[in-house]
Amino acid sequence: MGPVREARFAMQTASRPPVHGVDTERFRLRSFIESLEGTDELQIHDAPIDLVDVAAVVDGNPKAVYFRSVGPEGAELVASVTASRARLAKAFGVPEEGLRAELSRRLTVAPQLVDVSREDAPVQQVVLLGDDADLTKLPVHLQHGYDGAPFISASIDYAVDRLTGFTNVGIRRLMLRGRRETGIDLHSPSDLKAIYEASAARGERLPISFVVGAHPIDYVASMMRLPGDELGLVSSLRDAPVAVVKGVTNDVRVPADAEYVLEGYIDERGHVEPEGPYGEFLGYYGGVKNNPVFHLTAITHRRDALFQTASISGRLLATTDTSQLGALRSEVIIWNALTTAVREPRAVHCTPSSGGNYNVRIQMKQRVPGEAQNAIAAAFGCLANVKNVFVVDPDIDITSDAEMDWALATRFQADRDLVIHKGMRALPLDPSLDPGKRSGAKAGFDLTVPIGRSGMDSLIPAVPTYGDKRFPSIRAALEDGPKRFEELIAAVGSRDGREIVLELERLRGELSIGRDAFGRYTLEKRG
Repeated sequence: MGPVREARFAMQTASRPPVHGVDTERFRLRSFIESLEGTDELQIHDAPIDLVDVAAVVDGNPKAVYFRSVGPEGAELVASVTASRARLAKAFGVPEEGLRAELSRRLTVAPQLVDVSREDAPVQQVVLLGDDADLTKLPVHLQHGYDGAPFISASIDYAVDRLTGFTNVGIRRLMLRGRRETGIDLHSPSDLKAIYEASAARGERLPISFVVGAHPIDYVASMMRLPGDELGLVSSLRDAPVAVVKGVTNDVRVPADAEYVLEGYIDERGHVEPEGPYGEFLGYYGGVKNNPVFHLTAITHRRDALFQTASISGRLLATTDTSQLGALRSEVIIWNALTTAVREPRAVHCTPSSGGNYNVRIQMKQRVPGEAQNAIAAAFGCLANVKNVFVVDPDIDITSDAEMDWALATRFQADRDLVIHKGMRALPLDPSLDPGKRSGAKAGFDLTVPIGRSGMDSLIPAVPTYGDKRFPSIRAALEDGPKRFEELIAAVGSRDGREIVLELERLRGELSIGRDAFGRYTLEKRG
């Protein structure tokens, strides 16, 4: 589309109010970024910056980064938007500790999709076709030193399964091969890979569209693998209606409030062109692989569009989008498995530093012997990416590395509490697997206190709380029953405690003072 036609298209949509009744600003990316301004969750980079310098600002940065002027075009770019639990919780409008439960609730919400015309779709305010549709005009930067090219890393794919008519939604990286071609990674097991290979087997192209720049909730939706139409999942997780619009050059429906959409198709030749290397989500490189090719047919975007890039790899995985999104997804899946495997699960935490999948911590109340190991087995079986599972009692904070380390040190015996399952399906990207292997071992660590264990060695020291039960004297307190020393301090309202030692010394001359197994002072009969 030439500049005159593009301007005319913009004029046609500029003054037209939405007639579909769906708010197309509430769940747009820019609205979310604006909600972060003035908080510790956003770093604003005002100065112009070259694309080659973007990666250094983003890598290991715990904040989302908003670049106001990137490259010679002065494009707006945001990075690492979903790379913290706090930002994901804010997107859902809940505290961090309530995020998993809120996501589980929203998965049960009925979807509401509202088809809108192109004139009412903000993402089609600007339409670029033909030579104007040029991927190299977008602010796509090199993320890692050995990457094969700049990658579009925050692209949510929408494609229709011809067999079911359902829209599949996921996240795929796109390696730039030219102005209108990219590689697309379809090696990992996925629904899109199956849909594409069925299409290629019929000798057909697969129409597909990629949203680049979306609300964090949409990225969470794209990580979930559930049966049914996943376009509706976007609405369910937003807990609100979603306006959707068909593409300009294909019939794939996408959220009309997106920032950018890249329309096109994956050709039918199969896995034929080298793609990669790329820094993968486990903190290592993935090598060069043959992959299919995506062909661009149109770029559509808002007039004030905000491009997005995702952080993927490096040494500080906990600050990456993929780890935080992966952790949340895994927690929902594992929680669902736990609710049928044990009677009282309390919490589940997948560590972002392990990529959000591999190391899983489960907090539960063990009712009968063996339940902790049932929880381990449930976590092993429900998700291939789960590799090491740690189960603790309710007194351990599973988000605390220090408390988990203490539980491992003091509640674990390897010959009793270690569970190893061999020959289980594994993620092929796991660099610890033997070459060519697709199965591996999983380890479970039962860090719970054995049922039936009691006594002083089961109690955790804590500062005195004293209580408020008062007595006229130490003797009267002991006549009431056994008392800990802190209870004796509280009994007479002491603000010191040393005078209690003196009083006990005096009473030993008159009475028989004993001690029980918990160290409490007792009165015993003489003789």
